[in-house]
Amino acid sequence: MLLSPLSTTALTMFSSTLCPSSPTKVVIPDLVSHCTFELRSSTHQKRLSADSERWLFRSDNLDESTRRSFHGLKAGLLTAMCYPNAGYPQLRVVSDFLNWLFHLDNLSDDMGNRSITEVANVVMNSLHHPYTYHSNVRLGRMTRSFYRRILRTASPGTCQRFVETLELFFQAINEQATDRNNKFIPGLQAYIALRRDTSGCKPCWALVEYAYDLDIPDEVMNHPLIRSLGEATNDLVTWSNDIFSYNVEQSKGQTHNMIDVIMNERGIDLQSAFNFVGELCKQSIDRFIECREQLPSWGPKIDRDVTIYIEGLADWIVGSLHWSFDTERYFGKRGHEVKKTRIFKLLQPRRVSPWHTFLPVSQPFNAVFGHCSWLPFLAPETANVLQSCLVYGNLTYEVSWTKH
Repeated sequence: MLLSPLSTTALTMFSSTLCPSSPTKVVIPDLVSHCTFELRSSTHQKRLSADSERWLFRSDNLDESTRRSFHGLKAGLLTAMCYPNAGYPQLRVVSDFLNWLFHLDNLSDDMGNRSITEVANVVMNSLHHPYTYHSNVRLGRMTRSFYRRILRTASPGTCQRFVETLELFFQAINEQATDRNNKFIPGLQAYIALRRDTSGCKPCWALVEYAYDLDIPDEVMNHPLIRSLGEATNDLVTWSNDIFSYNVEQSKGQTHNMIDVIMNERGIDLQSAFNFVGELCKQSIDRFIECREQLPSWGPKIDRDVTIYIEGLADWIVGSLHWSFDTERYFGKRGHEVKKTRIFKLLQPRRVSPWHTFLPVSQPFNAVFGHCSWLPFLAPETANVLQSCLVYGNLTYEVSWTKH
């Protein structure tokens, strides 16, 4: 293997001189107080979390540390908050999907275009041919598991929207991977358009229809105000997530975040960028309220379904805001403290362990990286790559494998 990183000594010296005047703390905007929607939660939350995590861990050789991080994610709680009135079978499907989606999101952060395309092919074939497509890849089996359950009760329009928006998700994360490889930070408007699909929110809106057994005609779902309501919800959930996830992402050297986009485009400091994005989040909540007040009538039956659908979007707005401090994904076990003080300390960029400089070329990829939490989700041909990159902080380490 050919490896060309800086020496450990040089790394230490370099990292210690990076941005000496950089801030150490950030004050996050008060989005919770700005959102006046009622926070509700399903009474099935505890059972749901246990059952869905059991489904996720089934036949998987994950170490105890990785399992603990999955427990700390609390996807079952997010489901309970965002689909509070759904029946238990529907909640299980949604929670399984959200667990799957979060780990797919983690997976894609470390993948190049080729690997993303391979994963997308497995997933999309599993969705388009849930009863006839056969693959031993665990990710495909998981996809078929939750989608077959969706097909039992969801309307054709709901299924179509779910599949189409997942395809948009894969197209978007492929573009994100290209930007990451090129170290390119897009402009604000381009980022907003891309982020609405990389967020994975759109399939979740289709699951609102599924969870409450709604059958809303396509022409109603395509109405400008309905689309604007979905967009406003997507923007709030996504941009607030950029605020909450920034600390972890910056420590990994990731820049697919509105905070980075704003600082890069406008040349402003970190705290000003947080304030700017916070105002955009508040405006998206206000936009949602304005659009909801302008909805026309389509008749009693459709109006009832539309009302439930819009309530489901509002549940996502308020539920995701509160869940972001309950999960350990962004603030560890300090979420409630950060929710109260609205202050967090910036994490130091992650450094390369000396272990990475002595990877033997004679060992296969799976043997060297067998402990990685995302390997069980990959096809063997995806794991057997010839070239990859390890990114730590803002430093990139080129790694090449010679196939034996």
